[in-house]
Amino acid sequence: MSKEILMVVDAVSNEKGVEKDIIFEAIEAALASATRRKHGEDIDVRVAIDRSTGEYETFRRWLVFADDSTELETPDRELRMIDAVDVNEAAEPGGYVEVPMESVEFGRIAAQTAKQVIVQKVREAEREQVVEEFRGREGEMLSGLVKRVDRNGVYIDLGGNAEGFVPRENMVPREPVRPQDRIKALLVEVRSEIRGPQLFMTRTSPQFLVELFKIEVPEVGQGLIDILGSARDPGLRAKIAVRSNDSRIDAVGACVGMRGSRVQAVSNELAGERVDIILWDDNVAQFVVNAMSPAEVVSIVVDEDKHSMDIAVEEDKLSQAIGRGGQNIRLASELSGWELNVMTAQDAEEKSETETKDLIAMFSKQLDVDEEVSLILVQEGFSTIEEVAYVPASELIAIEEFDEGMVDELRSRARDVLLTQAIVQEEQIDEVEPAEDLLSLEGMDKGLAYLLASKGVVTREDLAELATDDLLDINVDIAEEEAAALIMKARAHWFEEEQQA
Repeated sequence: MSKEILMVVDAVSNEKGVEKDIIFEAIEAALASATRRKHGEDIDVRVAIDRSTGEYETFRRWLVFADDSTELETPDRELRMIDAVDVNEAAEPGGYVEVPMESVEFGRIAAQTAKQVIVQKVREAEREQVVEEFRGREGEMLSGLVKRVDRNGVYIDLGGNAEGFVPRENMVPREPVRPQDRIKALLVEVRSEIRGPQLFMTRTSPQFLVELFKIEVPEVGQGLIDILGSARDPGLRAKIAVRSNDSRIDAVGACVGMRGSRVQAVSNELAGERVDIILWDDNVAQFVVNAMSPAEVVSIVVDEDKHSMDIAVEEDKLSQAIGRGGQNIRLASELSGWELNVMTAQDAEEKSETETKDLIAMFSKQLDVDEEVSLILVQEGFSTIEEVAYVPASELIAIEEFDEGMVDELRSRARDVLLTQAIVQEEQIDEVEPAEDLLSLEGMDKGLAYLLASKGVVTREDLAELATDDLLDINVDIAEEEAAALIMKARAHWFEEEQQA
């Protein structure tokens, strides 16, 4: 029997590529299980196999507890110290005492049990090997053969017992995939699980698109061309931003390829997804103009405070600029990281005129100056009283129509307006009392509560109806995450009422 055990260990280890120690442990577990069935399932058994000779011994053992312990539940496999020392004088609580017992033969039943345990151990070892092999490789492009397709997603054979899984939501919509198709996907998560998928992949992320271009465009893989951003509507359309690190290389042309061969190869891999190659520009306005391709931009107005841009196009190009279902403007916005508002040139002009009139009226009223002075301020790019009050005096004096005396007067009036507004605001804060439910809201401090009350947000319900941006506009010192959390606290009672209903 000892030789048979060694033969089994050698055969399985060589066939499965699993360490011999794991096979020995499986056989020990199988022999222990067979011994328990022979002598009573409640006992605890340990089998020790000599790794060099294959001979084995069997021991019955008990877990040792302190004399005053109340945790004993299974008398057949647990002993108090007072009884354990009779078996072994060196017994200690938390350890085991054991005595030799008759070993069962490594016969048919033991071999069958051993086989089941070995198979399970081998599977666990193989899965652990897969996890170790792919851990730290998240973000890497992998390729394999489609093993099977079901309603949950696609299973990919990556070779070497490794199996990748692409959930249905991470597959390109309406993409035809059949068993034995060769397919590429991006590894996004490695998860150690006893059952089920371990390597989770995607074909819909923007990074997957970038990795495809690294394969198809050698200049990208060599670092001669950088891909600085990507945005996708999987299966339909995508945009990538590229920049050349070598003045002799046309970044857009290299990515498109001869007669569009390179971009077409990427598109074919993505079930016909159309890809726009956008030239990167350090000037963000020019980059947005490029990103709006194929629509031609007539004018663009940048609002850095709101991190947004108004984009004007000819009326007959408006639908092209927006794209089907807002696709073009949405992808350009994701690619640039700016909020983009597209409109006709006429609408943009009317909006500009309206904003100009509003600014002229505001300056005229608050600074008590005529429209001509207000118009000059607007034309020079001033849009707030704060700018007039605190920009360096040299910037105002540089305006041709202004002299030093006028500049001093304008700055003085602007600061008086700001002081008056501050006083009024303090009075409003003192006059308006926030409701008790707002003051007692978790995460709310008194200063913020009074500030909110001065802006008309008096109750918890008022706060619950705000958007995060609204709260940030009221209090610029609060972090966006903190503002969102505070609003969700205010809305908590809505969800409680829904659950009760």
